[in-house]
Amino acid sequence: QVQLVESGGGLVQAGGSLRLSCAASGRTFSGYAMGWFRQAPGKEREFVAALSWSGGRTFYTDSVKGRFAISRDNAKNTVYLQMNSLKPEDTAVYYCAVKTSSGSHYADRAYDYWGQGTQVTVSS
Repeated sequence: QVQLVESGGGLVQAGGSLRLSCAASGRTFSGYAMGWFRQAPGKEREFVAALSWSGGRTFYTDSVKGRFAISRDNAKNTVYLQMNSLKPEDTAVYYCAVKTSSGSHYADRAYDYWGQGTQVTVSS
């Protein structure tokens, strides 16, 4: 059974930092891109960042460029999201996902495996 488990969320003041982790188990995701999405209350789920299997290609939504950094450790089957200079508008449930389908890295329909999410709350 495939399982993705996110951790590292929490409450932080604006300007602070958090590091999210997503550990995959049940199968190896070697060769697949991995990504992070988020969903704020009352809003649709949106793309945040993605990373190719090799780590050579990264993708970010404009609102987090320069503040967030995605990375992965393939030996640990884990992907990370370092979030700096957090803003209240970053408040959301953050989900990691594995992209096993073709298509844009920015589209959630290209991702087939999803974690349960971790809450990030940024206070002003």
